Amino acid sequence: MIVKYTTKELDLLARIMRAEALAEGNLGMLMVGNVVINRVLANCLTFKNIRSITDAIYQPNQFVGTNSSLFQSTPTTTEKNLAKRVINGEYYHPATHALWFYAPASGTSCKSTWYDQNYSGKYKGHCFYKPDPGVCAEIY
Repeated sequence: MIVKYTTKELDLLARIMRAEALAEGNLGMLMVGNVVINRVLANCLTFKNIRSITDAIYQPNQFVGTNSSLFQSTPTTTEKNLAKRVINGEYYHPATHALWFYAPASGTSCKSTWYDQNYSGKYKGHCFYKPDPGVCAEIY
């Protein structure tokens, strides 16, 4: 386990993973989970006061999925198991060191930077972005 969590936080993580990336399958959901866990671990940029899964998910203006009906319902056993995997340290490129992701409009490419951070790659409909190693050493 790379971050401490409660049963409620495991459910929260599973729900945000589903709400943000259900259409991208298990791997897409795992990558969203990687970003959440990275935000808990990072002590840099706009994540200096994020110390828990709850803090990360409810940080204002971060995850649009919190407004989705997919976020409101109870997670499945499969979704909770995916959340446990990222809590236990499984990482997937391009989300390995990422603190941000977004879904570009249909037919458009990922931007080379987002929030002044470098593009780390794309998986299906999400573009991922990571800080330089020296900026957020905790996630490298």
